[in-house]
Amino acid sequence: MIELIQFPWSPFCVVQRRILEFAGVRFKIVNLPRTGDRSQIWRLTGEKYYAVPVIKDGAKIIFESGDDTQDVARYLDAKLRLDLFPVEREGDQAILWRYCEHELEAVGFKLNDIYFRDFVQPDDLVSFVRHKERKFGRGCLEQWRSQQKNLLRQLEQLLLPCEQMLAHRSFLLADRPLFVDFELFGILENFLYSGHYALAKKQPHLRQWHRKMISLKRTP
Repeated sequence: MIELIQFPWSPFCVVQRRILEFAGVRFKIVNLPRTGDRSQIWRLTGEKYYAVPVIKDGAKIIFESGDDTQDVARYLDAKLRLDLFPVEREGDQAILWRYCEHELEAVGFKLNDIYFRDFVQPDDLVSFVRHKERKFGRGCLEQWRSQQKNLLRQLEQLLLPCEQMLAHRSFLLADRPLFVDFELFGILENFLYSGHYALAKKQPHLRQWHRKMISLKRTP
């Protein structure tokens, strides 16, 4: 059975989890016990990797080989025969997933992390704050909270191209979901994870698409 090793709020883990749900296969979720404890991943990957997500499929361990790779998703796509990466859409998807992972994610995760006390276990709060401050600077969480209204406006503007695409199609690039749909879904689910936000009412096509993505299943 496929195992997905993850943090439940990670946008990149949500992407792979939703792909597996979409495929309709049995899989096991393994949540890491602590934000700062990556030892399980470090051992599984032969001391080559410490981030999430990681896929364990029997003796195979799948993780990203670079900053802008999609090794995990491509593995699941090939194994489960989902055709999420059609050749004719490779260029379009490469541009769009980078936009999602860089511009959108850079704002969305900050808005979610403001409410870290709602989803991080009490014993793990110090590790979580330390991890964030080592990467983004001391007091970053308080800074993001003070910038909340501006960050929400930024995210709304960044999502506008997606709203415009979805005004003319059922999914971002085609009449069926491709990898970029799962990628955007993961970014938005991370933003929404704390339960303190909703998608903007002025973006109805994005809201409709999001509702559809929540329960979408592969057509037999």
